[in-house]
Amino acid sequence: MIPEPDNLAERLEACYAAAVHDVLRAMGHGNCVLPSSITPLDPGTKLAGEIYTVSGHVDVTRDPHDTLLQWTGLLSKAPAGKVLVCQPNTHAIALMGELSAETLHFRGVRGYVVDGGCRDTQFILELGFPVFCSFNTPKDIVGRWVPDRFGEPITIGDVTISSGDWLLADRDGIVIIPGAIAADVVTRTEEVLQTENKVRTAILSGMDPQEAYIKFGKF
Repeated sequence: MIPEPDNLAERLEACYAAAVHDVLRAMGHGNCVLPSSITPLDPGTKLAGEIYTVSGHVDVTRDPHDTLLQWTGLLSKAPAGKVLVCQPNTHAIALMGELSAETLHFRGVRGYVVDGGCRDTQFILELGFPVFCSFNTPKDIVGRWVPDRFGEPITIGDVTISSGDWLLADRDGIVIIPGAIAADVVTRTEEVLQTENKVRTAILSGMDPQEAYIKFGKF
């Protein structure tokens, strides 16, 4: 029986990125971590869920109205219950701001990850909407940027991401899980966490750490 997506998201969020990475690596999916330059606005933020992708590009020939029309269209297309992941193909401008974050939050989007900039950060922190980005800047998209693809594969760093893949992001980093194996990865990660708890309990009860590793096969 395949877990329902909402339940899977909750189970994944109860895990942590390092453990998920270790499971994926053991399964032959070692290329699964986004660049370390993409960090949470709030270091304590954790974000998990199924991904919906978007990409775009700089186009300074567009007038402000057109770029805002395109941007609000992007917000309209973001599905509730998903994590919006954006490859803007620029590190010059902000691809998230206060009103946009509030809109996505209100519409039920779980969070936002962008290989690019963010602005209005204090407002977004107060809102509590999870945003992971590469940098902050006051420069926005108006008259500068338009989306060009929705729901199609994107590449961030050397990781290719498809809509329907899953993501776990915390202060250690962002791990991408192929959609076809997401449920299996979550189950295996939960088993790893249970074993780690046994190792921890044994060591704190006085067992030598090497003996604990040999007994449980995990450290």
